[in-house]
Amino acid sequence: MADKKLMNLKRISLLTYLFTFIISSFAWAAAPLPLPRFASLRSSEINLRVGPGSEYPIEWIYKRKDLPIEIIDEFEVWRKIRDYEGVEGWVHKSMLSGARFAIFVHPFQHLHRSADLHSKAIAAAEAGVMCKILETKGDWCKIETQGYKGWVVRSALWGIYPNETIK
Repeated sequence: MADKKLMNLKRISLLTYLFTFIISSFAWAAAPLPLPRFASLRSSEINLRVGPGSEYPIEWIYKRKDLPIEIIDEFEVWRKIRDYEGVEGWVHKSMLSGARFAIFVHPFQHLHRSADLHSKAIAAAEAGVMCKILETKGDWCKIETQGYKGWVVRSALWGIYPNETIK
């Protein structure tokens, strides 16, 4: 009889532990991400709407996969975004990716071999060129674009915050 009570107590303890773990997992997963935050477009054709829902008219159609955007508001499964030109509207969250891209906003920038203005320039980029952000180091971002990897001054890019760290 004592063994049966001990087994029941163990089962109850295990079930309580599992229930607590599952509930805490859901609570953690549902934690909201900070606003604003940067993301990118998941597809090469995405409808930008004037409001948060498919019943709202399409204001713009993006045709540039991986374009960096800033998420500035949320409503259920809809995200209000802003692009580097200041255009704002709503897209479904499934059309966004957490992959980090940026866009050059200054006319001509060198990509350097290391995070130092005196290091060798290995390529140059014009305004409007997109790049994948690989990591950050102080005022510098290591990026990849058009087959080149190098370091560029963070202020030359739109798609990353001044003190943001990416590893």
